[in-house]
Amino acid sequence: MKLQELLQGIAVPESNAPMDMEITGVSYSSNTVRTGELFVAVPGYTTDGHRFIPDAVARGAAVVLCERDMPQEVPWVRVASSREALAQLGVNWYGDPSKAMQVIGVTGTNGKTSVTYLLKTLLENACGAKVGLIGTICNMIGGQELETERTTPESFALQGLLAQMRDAGCTHVVMEVSSHALALHRVDGVRFSVGAFTNLTEDHLDFHKTMENYRQAKARLFQLCESGVFNLDDKKTTPKMLAQARCKCYTVGTRPDAALTAREITLGADHISMTVCEGQTEAFVRLGIPGRFTVSNALVALGIARSLGIPLVQAAAALGKAKGIKGRLEVVPTPGRDFTVLIDYAHTPDGLENVLRSVRDFCKGRILLVFGCGGDRDRQKRPIMGKLAAELADFVIVTSDNPRTEKPMMIIEDILEGMAGTKTPYTVEENRRLAIRTALRCAKKDDIVLLAGKGHETYQILGTEKTHLDEREEVAAVLCEMGK
Repeated sequence: MKLQELLQGIAVPESNAPMDMEITGVSYSSNTVRTGELFVAVPGYTTDGHRFIPDAVARGAAVVLCERDMPQEVPWVRVASSREALAQLGVNWYGDPSKAMQVIGVTGTNGKTSVTYLLKTLLENACGAKVGLIGTICNMIGGQELETERTTPESFALQGLLAQMRDAGCTHVVMEVSSHALALHRVDGVRFSVGAFTNLTEDHLDFHKTMENYRQAKARLFQLCESGVFNLDDKKTTPKMLAQARCKCYTVGTRPDAALTAREITLGADHISMTVCEGQTEAFVRLGIPGRFTVSNALVALGIARSLGIPLVQAAAALGKAKGIKGRLEVVPTPGRDFTVLIDYAHTPDGLENVLRSVRDFCKGRILLVFGCGGDRDRQKRPIMGKLAAELADFVIVTSDNPRTEKPMMIIEDILEGMAGTKTPYTVEENRRLAIRTALRCAKKDDIVLLAGKGHETYQILGTEKTHLDEREEVAAVLCEMGK
């Protein structure tokens, strides 16, 4: 591709590069640069790509796109923002792939993964669509799973993934859109048919610093999409999101003033059911996924379907075919036991509160909670989660989550601040494997053991290394020991 074509739509205030030069590829890591490529120097939070311009040149970069430090050895292009330019480079290089599909983006603190999985099933069954999925657990092209490293890929990689989905015949793409991705311009250039907002609670303040910055990052999605679906049950944030949106807006929720609402809600140990209403139109929904928050997630998925023009009755019938999602109130096999083990990704105050209240709806015995908090992340939420654990569980085992480079006991001490003075019995076991063992050996008839925080993850991050830790395997091993 000619450099001039590659730079289409990008403001270039200064350049010494011949615009007719042929570019063989684009790289934003000096480690992957190959001869003839354009190297994009992106300023980062831990390191700055401009530092690696000499390395990229030595590896054969034909031209450098940068904000400063223009090299002498090769042609260069200067732009105001390398991050924003990188997104447009991806659009140009891959031929604007989102233009060929209907792309749905889901943002919010909790529920993104669940909504995208529900919607994928809905679209496949209601429309016969081939659906691409981009998110936390994995990326998917129809039924093919691809590994993922982050919720929303870097902009150039995202455009490449969208192109892969387009070329595979996908008609729709459902994707989780993180606040980091919105703030760092990773989804710039994506043509969103529909955006959806689930809720906003405290998280990622290590990056955004304030809740208003966090909200503003989420709000960017509704300046990029044609239609927006908003959960009115978040009474604090949704009105602000609606006021700031630049798209056609559609509301859902259990409140009667929502465009799509629910009544006759039943919460079972292994399902939820409800009647959904839009004006005079009604439809019955039964989902084999327990939890009060499943009601909200289902309403958001149905709201997106309606925004895409799918009739409510047809959408509700298709949604009912959805199965449980790994790590989201996942039931772990406990053959021959009279207690239940659940795994959930809840790692924020709101997520933990929601899952504990949902479990309380159907728990006949005690709730035994095993949880911790991540290291190198927002410290403010730790005592909040400790307080919620003490208030809503019957026995708490405080342990490690992903401590990363923090000392595990320092994280645990932050959690314990919120549990000070509680009457709820609790213990501390830093080793998560031993914490799970303790919980299972304490469990009695009708108890529910809730392992919170890891969810779909099959690893633990200790220092900078990932160590294998699959809680399903740990439960099976402990039950085998107990059987002996």
